[in-house]
Amino acid sequence: MQDLLALHDIFDEKKDIEHALNESAIVAITDNRGIIQFVNEKFCKISKYSRKELIGSSQSIVNSGYHDRSFFKEMWKMIGTGNIWRDTIKNKAKDGTFYWVDTTIVPFLNEKGKPYRYVSIRHDITELKEHEERVTQMAFYDPLTLLPNRNLLNKWLNSNSIKHNDLSILYVDVDRFKAINDTFGHGSGDMMLKEVASRLKSCLRSKDFIARHGGDEFLIFLNQITDKKEVEKIAFRILEKFREPFMLEEEQLFITASIGISTSNSVDPYDNDEQLIEELIRQADIAMYNVKRQGGNMYCFNTDDQNLKAKRFFTVDQEIKMALSTNQYSIVYQPIVHLKTNKMVGVEALLRWKNPKLGVVSPVEFIPLLEESGEIVPVGKWVLESVCRQMAAWHASGFLIGRASVNVSPIQFKEPDFVADVQNILEKTGLAPQHLELEITEGTILQVEKVEHSLNDLRNIGVNISIDDFGTGYSSLSYLKRLSAHTLKIDKSFIHDLNVSEEEIIINTIITMGKNLKYKVLAEGVETKEQLAYLKAHNCHEGQGYYWSKPVPPEEIKGIFKENEGRIKVIN
Repeated sequence: MQDLLALHDIFDEKKDIEHALNESAIVAITDNRGIIQFVNEKFCKISKYSRKELIGSSQSIVNSGYHDRSFFKEMWKMIGTGNIWRDTIKNKAKDGTFYWVDTTIVPFLNEKGKPYRYVSIRHDITELKEHEERVTQMAFYDPLTLLPNRNLLNKWLNSNSIKHNDLSILYVDVDRFKAINDTFGHGSGDMMLKEVASRLKSCLRSKDFIARHGGDEFLIFLNQITDKKEVEKIAFRILEKFREPFMLEEEQLFITASIGISTSNSVDPYDNDEQLIEELIRQADIAMYNVKRQGGNMYCFNTDDQNLKAKRFFTVDQEIKMALSTNQYSIVYQPIVHLKTNKMVGVEALLRWKNPKLGVVSPVEFIPLLEESGEIVPVGKWVLESVCRQMAAWHASGFLIGRASVNVSPIQFKEPDFVADVQNILEKTGLAPQHLELEITEGTILQVEKVEHSLNDLRNIGVNISIDDFGTGYSSLSYLKRLSAHTLKIDKSFIHDLNVSEEEIIINTIITMGKNLKYKVLAEGVETKEQLAYLKAHNCHEGQGYYWSKPVPPEEIKGIFKENEGRIKVIN
């Protein structure tokens, strides 16, 4: 007690003395080496050590390992020169639990001014610190994966003074993650993301940084590394980690990742570090989407060519949003010919887009964007109504084309109101159902249980069904037997390579199978007399391609047939 009363000579403020003598104070007295000579009951209670265990032990008995060596070095430097030291310390109790204390250490000096005793007065602030940690956790960490979020990323970037030439960024995206959520539910998807985060962390060095960017996307910052080979090693290591199966609901799942990479030495210098980081993330994002478009499960570095493609992609994506409302779409028609009679039996309707800024945009480029955005549904409905209206007008003028074939996206086909929409359009335009043919892809019929009912309803209405690009997917005989379809369309890639024996075998198989199942068989992409002769010799029913005509606007259809008189006879 005399030692505590002697603090009156050292503490500057009365309130400090009051704190020291307060019952809430945790008090210890050590010699100048840190060996404990005295502790009060409060010290024993919070540390869970007995007084007997503490007396004679080093003050380090409650060291938690949280603070580094420099922290205590600075403390000893301060008190060793006779100065009072104040700070907060995280200590460890005997049972392994941690607690925080607001600590003041007061040195007692001998006649020579050297410390011979230290008195430490602590106050328990564990509850306050835990609250602060919870707030920090919410502010700087993703609650699911416990990885840093963008806020902590910004702090890390600022504190590490990133230089222009010493940083690489990996933009990692889990391939087809939506399918996992849809199949197993979001709870299982969250479990998958936790495992993904753990595997990504295991591939990195201690000085690297990883953050969850949102959803199934992660950003990895490789500090002080821009050498392409070294970056590739880490990217390859990540892909290898993904080769190991993931366990989900007692099932083994194999998933892959797409990795886009940018390096700071491959972009122009920026005066502002923040602008540099934003540009590197953008470049890595572009590279990642390039991997996605190629099927995923690999990595790719950013290039100038990719930047141009990304700029084009962005422009097309923006312009397509207004295309339908501003009447930028048109429809062209290509004749379908009966090979034995040489008569035109129908036309295929094909969507075209001419944009004021971009000019003519290829369907290969814009159709996937329509499907990805969901715009394919209203656009597809517009196409269907336009074609039915055109067919009705041709028929009214005496130009009796047998059927118009319209491509239907899987997304559009699976809409719950699709069959009702078709029926309403037919009634609205006055076109008889037998003059409309809907083309669906092989990918659509892979989920035969989900589409069989709609196909039967369409057939009951009287609409024809065609399976497009047949031979390129995974259709099986069991699917074809169950479907209420009328026509198989042989994909043009097989017709183009007719001189290859394997392609001939495939074509012959499709024709034979189609006839046995009572399907009409139509060959797309016919361009030469030799191709036509082969198809005729093998009893293919119908053909379509540049041999007869390219796709043309509706007003040119009649003229095309007059020019080809003798090769195509128009039914009228």
